[in-house]
Amino acid sequence: MSEHFSLALGIGTQNTAGDWLEVYYPQPILNPERELVAVVASQIGYNGGNQAISLSASQCAVLGKALTDAGFAELGALATQLKDSSRPLVATILETDDAPTTTPGAYLKLHLLSHRLVKPHEVVLAGLFPLLPNVAWTNEGAIDLRELPQRQLSARLQGHDLQVHSVDKFPIMTNYVVPTGVRIADTARVRLGAYIGEGTTVMHEGFINFNAGTAGTSMVEGRISAGVFVGKGSDLGGGSSTMGTLSGGGNIVISVGEGCLIGANAGIGIPLGDRCTVEAGLYITAGLKVALLDDDDNLVKIVKARQLANQPDLLFRRNSQTGSIECKTNKSAIALNDMLHAHN
Repeated sequence: MSEHFSLALGIGTQNTAGDWLEVYYPQPILNPERELVAVVASQIGYNGGNQAISLSASQCAVLGKALTDAGFAELGALATQLKDSSRPLVATILETDDAPTTTPGAYLKLHLLSHRLVKPHEVVLAGLFPLLPNVAWTNEGAIDLRELPQRQLSARLQGHDLQVHSVDKFPIMTNYVVPTGVRIADTARVRLGAYIGEGTTVMHEGFINFNAGTAGTSMVEGRISAGVFVGKGSDLGGGSSTMGTLSGGGNIVISVGEGCLIGANAGIGIPLGDRCTVEAGLYITAGLKVALLDDDDNLVKIVKARQLANQPDLLFRRNSQTGSIECKTNKSAIALNDMLHAHN
């Protein structure tokens, strides 16, 4: 029986002032056993609540032995490995799933998502952004932007260039975890905190934000915005878009059901039910007026797209003669190409 939300041992980066820039957790644990928390607490001085406690190499050595002796061999082995680190170490214990209050705590929640231990919207991320410093992500790791010029100069003086890959709050997911059974053509386009389901392919122009992702067997050639979760067997065509809560969607939770197809350069601002199709180039926003048609293409009534949210088996298309947006029952389910989704 667990009384705690999460626990992890991590290795990270701090700036010269001792502020955390990022943390890597190889083995984050969701709902750790009570006995495991007790062993860790007894060795590092944890006394409850949501805490990130810095560790020394000697503490890791002692902790590793204590964990192994108590029957937690896997985490004990990790603690023993961490004792040889030249980088800062931390133990993060979250008693409750409250809004994160520390950078290590924020990074732990992002790891839980990318390790598939929780799904989007299953973990509290309120207040996340201020806890993620905007840093330079380089071939030498995360660097505080205020310290970057000196680091660049030092690299030149030593005869090599410091490569700055991006300047952002979020790192590349695959630098922290590579989920099983996925293909990602351009890893820079998937942020830590994305949930990538088994069987997903993310093509070069695909993008997946944090607290968003796929349940599995999806071909992603478009954009999955923050907060959007895509059901199994759904495809996002090239240049397509989903309106997340950070990009104008307000409080509406946008999602894509199973077996859907969002065509190339199309987009949605409403949640789609299962087996829906959006014609290429068509953007469905919540207030868009849509003509509902019967099986004989006769007009039934005009509704706003939000009234069709989460309804299954719909085909959204534009009438090429009148320019009006139409919706019919989608008689043909979207069948994905098995060869495209084979990852072995």
